[in-house]
Amino acid sequence: MKNVNLKVNGVPVTVPEGTRILDAAIKAGFNIPTLCYMKDLCNESSCRVCVVEIKNNRKLMTACSTVVAEGMEVFTNTPKVRASRKITLELMLSNHHKECLSCVRSGKCELQTLATEYGCDYAKYNGEMNDYAVDDATPYIVRDNNKCILCRRCVAVCNKVQTVGVIDAGNRGFATKIASPFGKSLNEVPCVACGQCINVCPTGALREKDSVAEVEKLLADPSKTVIVGTAPSVRAALGEEFGYPIGTDTEGKMVAALKAIGFDKVFDVDMAADMTIMEEGTEFLGRLNNPKAVLPMITSCSAGWIRFIEYNYPELLPNLSSCKSPQQMFGAIMKTYYAEKTGIDPKNLAVVTIMPCIAKKFELTRDDQSAAGVPDIDVSLTTRELARMIKNYGINFAKLDPKTEFDNPIGKGSTAGLIFGATGGVMEAALRTVAEVATGKTLDNIDFKAVRGTKGIKEASVTLNGKQINIAVASGLGNARKLMDEIKAGKSKYHFIEIMACPGGCVNGGGQPIVDSQTRNIVDVAKTRASVLYKKDKKDALRKSHENPIVKTLYAEYFGEPNSHKAHEVLHTSYVKRDRY
Repeated sequence: MKNVNLKVNGVPVTVPEGTRILDAAIKAGFNIPTLCYMKDLCNESSCRVCVVEIKNNRKLMTACSTVVAEGMEVFTNTPKVRASRKITLELMLSNHHKECLSCVRSGKCELQTLATEYGCDYAKYNGEMNDYAVDDATPYIVRDNNKCILCRRCVAVCNKVQTVGVIDAGNRGFATKIASPFGKSLNEVPCVACGQCINVCPTGALREKDSVAEVEKLLADPSKTVIVGTAPSVRAALGEEFGYPIGTDTEGKMVAALKAIGFDKVFDVDMAADMTIMEEGTEFLGRLNNPKAVLPMITSCSAGWIRFIEYNYPELLPNLSSCKSPQQMFGAIMKTYYAEKTGIDPKNLAVVTIMPCIAKKFELTRDDQSAAGVPDIDVSLTTRELARMIKNYGINFAKLDPKTEFDNPIGKGSTAGLIFGATGGVMEAALRTVAEVATGKTLDNIDFKAVRGTKGIKEASVTLNGKQINIAVASGLGNARKLMDEIKAGKSKYHFIEIMACPGGCVNGGGQPIVDSQTRNIVDVAKTRASVLYKKDKKDALRKSHENPIVKTLYAEYFGEPNSHKAHEVLHTSYVKRDRY
């Protein structure tokens, strides 16, 4: 490919032909602000915040869409450029409900940050403002168009990446707004609760439904024993809310914070992930050895993915594993085995989870999620909600003991369960167990690196007892759709498929810390967070689900064996066809 030479603020830079000014500026060492643009997602050129000046060009040009040319001289911070950006930001603020002090995104709002940097007068262009009703009908998301700047990032991720397509820009001119078909609430359309729209929103127009007050009420109730379980990927991202770099492992501090908040027990959902592998792996081997069984079998860990298939491919529901997700298995085990062992009435045992996902708020309300006659999970908080709770409680996160450990007896999970947080982790964990159970031999190498990485669709094959098993891993629902269309058309070659709703897996879940577009343009967030999990996995002694002593105890004392009648009663579930409208 031909290279192009140009200057950015006088700094010479060479980039491949076709490169946008924005990327050339980054290479030269200059950041250009953006509000609509986000790498690999959205290039609307609509916000006009990224304008730059080009020598011998009278017009200001958008850096996110203008391609470099040989000999071009670009200036990113001239008085003309800064004045234009300031006016643009002030015009946005003129139709923006400026509730910054009470907004959940205060301090992490890209509009707020730029308005501060450019010294904007928020009241300069006072006039008529739109006034929309807040849509909070779902149990997982709140949409407030009064804070929307029409960047259309949410539209891009919903339509292009996730292929869910439940939001788009409606009306024209001043009346333009992001809406669902026919003006319906998000609760009335086939939204899958993945929360990726929240992750890319630059303001507080989209946020998770806050459940902190519910947890505080449980903690204040003397009749309740309140336990909490944390998902694998939370420890890989929570630190970002307290100023730690992306990719920092804060497991010990996270556990210490939860204990300081006042939970009676702090457990690791990795243990339930190990149980998922035992149940799911056994189910897969059963299907593989039954010529009449439905294949490929597809994982059922991701709540957003389950909603997606129920809405879009109900005819393929028999392909799903019948296993509950690790969250729901965790709650079911707590309300049955743990309650029985400790003598606590399940009605007085409250189970809270910390998840990287807003779909988990919906999942706990599904049918067939009450093994003990009460809900398996009482409340699910996102990583962001936990961070707010820690701050509200006045806990100095930096001062917490990084070596604080989970409670026993259910506190220990294998690192096979830990890598569930990354795309491909469920499949790798399953292969570690399935291969050894099927062959009766210990694997020489348990690192299945073919299924690692953030590529949208990964495939590999393994040999079990002389038979080639084809596997696939997809993250992001647009990639899941490709695999589902193959199965539906009878063209799939796979035996076992892992699907995660969020691109990159749970480390990039809809409830994880918000990362601004400038950072996302230069950092692979999912890969960096996932590295935390793989580093821990590499050095841990317990790396296989079937070798977890707690898992062995659970089967010996309560379930008998994987896929037993008792296990199906407690750890498995069912699915429903959902009407799209």
